[in-house]
Amino acid sequence: MERSRGFRSKTRHKLRKKVRTKGDLPVSRAIQEFEPGNRVSIVIEPSIQKGQPHPRFHGKTGVVVEKRGRAYLVELRDGNTTKRVIARPVHLVLQE
Repeated sequence: MERSRGFRSKTRHKLRKKVRTKGDLPVSRAIQEFEPGNRVSIVIEPSIQKGQPHPRFHGKTGVVVEKRGRAYLVELRDGNTTKRVIARPVHLVLQE
């Protein structure tokens, strides 16, 4: 039988919650708002799969371009390429 190569494959350590952050997520993370032009870091929340960007973008920083429904479009550099990632606010952290 061929092994699974799903969306979260090879992320055992990357998408693991630290012991002290396990449990319910603060509601403020889920309802936070961003404006176009804000710099945000993509920090994937492993307990919420909906609106999760691809794990290759975990830890990357980009700029919010627009809001799409409940999610945000974030533009970032990946090597020499500019990419646009769709992510819900629970997976984003505002950079000062």
